[in-house]
Amino acid sequence: MIQGFVSRISGPVVIADSMMGSKMYDVVQVGEDHLSGEIIRLEGDNAVIQVYEDTTGLKIGEPVHNTEEPLSVELGPGLISSIYDGVQRPLPALAEKSGCFISKGIYVPGLDKKKKWMFIPAVKKGEQVAGGDVLGTVKEFHIDHRVLVPPDTAGIVSEINEGEYCVGDPVCTLDDGTQISMIQKWPVRKGRPYLRKLDPEFPLLTGQRIFDSLFPLSKGGTAMIPGGFGTGKTVSEQTLAKWADTDIVIYIGCGERGNEMTDVLTEFPELVDPRTGLPLIQRTIMIANTSNMPVAAREASIYTGITMAEYYRDMGYDVALMADSTSRWGEALREVSGRLEEMPGEEGYPAYLATRLAAFYERAGRVTCIGSGDRTGSVTVVGAVSPPGGDFSEPITQNTLRIAGTFWALDTNLAYRRHFPSVNWIKSYSLYLDSLDGWYNENVSPEWRDLRDKSMYLLQKEVELQEIVQLVGPDALPESEKAILEVTRMIREDFLQQSAYSDKDSFCQMEKQFLMLKAIHVFFDSVSDAMVKGVSLRQITSLPIKSELSRMKEIDDIGKIHELIGNISLKILALEVES
Repeated sequence: MIQGFVSRISGPVVIADSMMGSKMYDVVQVGEDHLSGEIIRLEGDNAVIQVYEDTTGLKIGEPVHNTEEPLSVELGPGLISSIYDGVQRPLPALAEKSGCFISKGIYVPGLDKKKKWMFIPAVKKGEQVAGGDVLGTVKEFHIDHRVLVPPDTAGIVSEINEGEYCVGDPVCTLDDGTQISMIQKWPVRKGRPYLRKLDPEFPLLTGQRIFDSLFPLSKGGTAMIPGGFGTGKTVSEQTLAKWADTDIVIYIGCGERGNEMTDVLTEFPELVDPRTGLPLIQRTIMIANTSNMPVAAREASIYTGITMAEYYRDMGYDVALMADSTSRWGEALREVSGRLEEMPGEEGYPAYLATRLAAFYERAGRVTCIGSGDRTGSVTVVGAVSPPGGDFSEPITQNTLRIAGTFWALDTNLAYRRHFPSVNWIKSYSLYLDSLDGWYNENVSPEWRDLRDKSMYLLQKEVELQEIVQLVGPDALPESEKAILEVTRMIREDFLQQSAYSDKDSFCQMEKQFLMLKAIHVFFDSVSDAMVKGVSLRQITSLPIKSELSRMKEIDDIGKIHELIGNISLKILALEVES
């Protein structure tokens, strides 16, 4: 083991001498307290280390031990429903050891080595296996945890038995003597291998109308949610984590306030997945690295989460990773870079900020997994961005914009008006619309794209009309344009606005979303036809059918919305007859 000594300390950055033979990104134990750290620069026999724990009290001359291994996570049964810090230490186990405040130098393994799991083999003695093949399954709540052959391993099975095993026990032996257990260690900065990336053909359904109907995200895609303070980034990410159409959710609280993470930890065990009827915590992994935790561990938390996501992707599952927020991660990079005395880039961020962001988001994707069985899995990454003062021109927002396929821009003015989700429909966009057309045509309706595009046209037209209204007042507009303002108000308030606290409205099925949008457009078309025949807009808006449309979001029965759509034309036609 390589051993050096501390020669300089600058917050979380420590320089160690006599570290000849060390490699970049080796994990080291610093000082008498064995603080966990990682080598991020080598100069001669000096190693620059970023320490993932508080360095208060560390002294010059204390020993530094190099483990000669990269920062890795333990992957295996027991990950789901766990709560980790940024370097995969389970927080409940840390609390048992050190109380409410985490003591220095505590090491707790990421997986419980004593718990036994029932292993059911999927291969037999004498079969040839290679990297990525499924050796067997373990029941992890309702999810079949597929025990995989490590990517760099191959051979003929000489022994495999059903039974209860701890994660570290060998469950399979190959003809060359290689023993395979249910646990894998994987370096977090290295992406797990796959055969090929696939086109984004399937949407990630979230139950949120503005996301699913106007700016859809594909499975395996990337999205960003930028917004100023109080616009609802965290609530949006938590809502996506609750209702996203995925098998596994990984939620990373990176530099967020402790009370927000507490809300998540207390709320998730009580929530029920609308698709399975089971607790949401039974498909969720949480990584909590709050704002008062050591800053260097924020960077590790992002990679820890994406590595776990790739592991479940390799089993053939769809995984959604929520990173809240990448701005705090960028601030950690900036602080460590400043202490390293590197040349600063724009606004003090390191010059390699764009490269690090791209490397992280590029690990998303829908792929064909290695191994037999033709499995496909996906990792969808949704990153929240917290630009200072809501300024979207700052570096993290701009660099993420170049990478992300979907842009959900949160608006401070909408948030102040209590319009949630406060996504600005004029600034937002999705690059996946054309790729997802086929799925929507087949599973929702061939009319979906036309209704979506028509809604966007009307919302953009509303912006132009509002400028005229501000100059000369609403009375100067012709009746046809007043009708546009009335219908766009319905789209905004009756369709796009959605309550996360309503039992009936917090999650909206795709069929209901389509019918709600169709009802509004049938109303608009009927209004336009009636006005040509001399019916006034005031007469139409005074009809009870208008109030019924505004209550669609609270209707559970899809048949009632069908009935409502059929009644719209009849009610307005009756006005034409009267006139």
